[in-house]
Amino acid sequence: MTIYTTVDSPLGELLLVGDETPDGTTLTSLSMPGQKNAPAIRPDWRHAPAAFAETARQLSAYFDAGLTVFDIPFTPGGGTDFQQRVWHALEEIPYGTTITYGQLADRLDVPRGQVQAVGAAIGANPLLLVRPCHRVIGADGTMRGYAGGVERKVRLLTHEGALQPTLM
Repeated sequence: MTIYTTVDSPLGELLLVGDETPDGTTLTSLSMPGQKNAPAIRPDWRHAPAAFAETARQLSAYFDAGLTVFDIPFTPGGGTDFQQRVWHALEEIPYGTTITYGQLADRLDVPRGQVQAVGAAIGANPLLLVRPCHRVIGADGTMRGYAGGVERKVRLLTHEGALQPTLM
């Protein structure tokens, strides 16, 4: 059965969606308000905040600057084999660091002419924040697309110490 809850965060209300199994809850999606291709709550989903208590605790610890690695069970599958490869590579990018799209493509042995395919796979990541696609930046250091919005990407990278805060 598909279950969901919402949790407040500095980025806005996060929608957590998961599968309930005999072994517990696995996360299938984490999305933000206004996110491209974010799932919408469906009538056949069950609201189950208690099932996401550990995920909510870890998210809170992340935003409180105490957690740098998530230990949240994800639902396996979803996406193409190529997307799965890219998503796994995202999980290997350490907290507080960034990597360029080209560097990520090199790690995956993807030809330079197909870097856009890597970007498209990153854009299809259903687990924003916990699968850190926000840590991938342009070759020139610019903030390229982020399904949750480039402003949130900057906030996350600043929070992690990968970017210096800007003075206004």
